[in-house]
Amino acid sequence: MLFSSIVFLFYFLPIVLLAYFVVPKKAKNIVLLIASIFFYSWGEPVYVFLMIFSAIFNYFMAIDIGRAKVHQSSGKSTLIFTVVVNLFILSFFKYYGFLMDTVNGILGTDIKYTALALPIGISFYTFQALSYIFDVYRGNVKVQVNPLKFTLYLSLFPQLIAGPIVKYKDIAEQLDERHVTLEKFGDGTMRFLLGLGKKVILANNLGAIYTQIMAVSDSQVSVLTYWIGIIAYTLQIYFDFSGYSDMAIGLGRMFGFEFMENFNYPYISKTITEFWRRWHMSLSTWFREYVYIPLGGNRVSVHRHIINLLVVWSLTGLWHGASWNFVVWGLYYGVLLILEKYLIGKYIEKAPTWAQHLYAMIIVMIGWVFFSSTDLSAALEYLKVLFCMGGVPFANTYTLYLLRTNLILLAIGCLTSTPEPMKQFNILCKKNAVIAIIMILLVLVLATAYLIFSSYNPFLYFRF
Repeated sequence: MLFSSIVFLFYFLPIVLLAYFVVPKKAKNIVLLIASIFFYSWGEPVYVFLMIFSAIFNYFMAIDIGRAKVHQSSGKSTLIFTVVVNLFILSFFKYYGFLMDTVNGILGTDIKYTALALPIGISFYTFQALSYIFDVYRGNVKVQVNPLKFTLYLSLFPQLIAGPIVKYKDIAEQLDERHVTLEKFGDGTMRFLLGLGKKVILANNLGAIYTQIMAVSDSQVSVLTYWIGIIAYTLQIYFDFSGYSDMAIGLGRMFGFEFMENFNYPYISKTITEFWRRWHMSLSTWFREYVYIPLGGNRVSVHRHIINLLVVWSLTGLWHGASWNFVVWGLYYGVLLILEKYLIGKYIEKAPTWAQHLYAMIIVMIGWVFFSSTDLSAALEYLKVLFCMGGVPFANTYTLYLLRTNLILLAIGCLTSTPEPMKQFNILCKKNAVIAIIMILLVLVLATAYLIFSSYNPFLYFRF
């Protein structure tokens, strides 16, 4: 079930909200747990049992680690076993096909296998379970003895299938005690509807441009057409994912939870280092806290620091997808971050601001070529065209058609990926709340109309 669907907006969410606020305080977590399991099983009726198994398994393993610490034991063997089981499950469902394809490619064999459907959100809830296990082992959180509360943490529907990745220590107290004021509910509703607008009105329409360009015949391909395509994809994936994160944060607030921010206008960045401080922040902080720092972080020799960065970014690429283009995508950023740290960072700082922005955005768009392509060869072919090596004209009549029909949408996308429109909206909210509310309701009406009359409603991060 998508947040951006008629079923969710006008059936599931109103019923859950009504039930949540009608029942007594002690039953609120139960309502959310039932709603979360139903939400997940709507699209994954079989894999809901895998998620429940993950919750039960990690619940008991954490108890065992906690018990070991009470008896003056480290619990390290239980920690290792738990991590291995979690990663095995994730790898089996997500990377089994990738592994078999790689083996067949290297050895020239033709080993047959059955491709497995990827459980939605498995990367997100597995990382949430691991963060809990690590923090229990480190003594950063107390063991959750209530199995219902822990299962709710792992399955909470606002952030279950697409994040942000919520660490247990950040919402442990909220599982026990939280309050929803009228102001907080209204703020959450506004955040949800703004995210809905990002996803449905902007991301879907921008995605349609990219899909249209990728379907053109060879005779219609040009350098500028492909640049329009990757710009559209760059904007689509931002509004798609940040919009979904906004909806998740808004929904959480409506039920009394506070989730961490996941995006902070990444396309205003001046360096790649800054970009990754602003993009998918919950994933970046997870890898920093549970992989990068345990490896030694930057408090090691230069040689070791470079290895640490390459390990982290290889894993970051693999987390996003089971194919070599995602591995290359991760290493691409790892190498760039190393270069900025040790070689080119000081020169970038001296460049004019516009040049820094241009540098960062070109690098990011090249990265999205690897991310969006079906495989490495397709990515390289796309890049050849982008940089005038594909043997195609710079522009043609189809390019002019794309610009004439989509220039306004692309301009709106570029503008709304910066903080200024939201800044002006917040000022409007303070000056005239009625107009602000009317604008938000208009977003809902437009989004609903789009969902009713259009069948194009993808969500890019579902495959992760």
